[in-house]
Amino acid sequence: MKLGKMLSFGHIVLTRAQFTDTFEIKLRPAVVLFEEHGNVVCAGITSNLNMKGIPLTKKEGAVKESVIKLNYLFTVSEKMVEKVLFSLSREKKSILKEEFIRRLHF
Repeated sequence: MKLGKMLSFGHIVLTRAQFTDTFEIKLRPAVVLFEEHGNVVCAGITSNLNMKGIPLTKKEGAVKESVIKLNYLFTVSEKMVEKVLFSLSREKKSILKEEFIRRLHF
């Protein structure tokens, strides 16, 4: 897909993603963590509010009240990204970065 600009941290995208428990590929929302050499590393987003993660509200741009799941990371080709939906605010990017870094400490 030609996006006209590079994907970067905090972009909310609609991408084709494979589910972890099946071989099925569906169009899913995700947040971009980084892009390099045509590969986009993302965290999944779910509208299942019972799941743990970082809240993402309709006021922020989400279609439904949702949760960013840092326990569901995946890499897709930039060609699998259908479109950029919106970008996270500076404040939400900061929360996402802090939580992601916190989870990397062993």
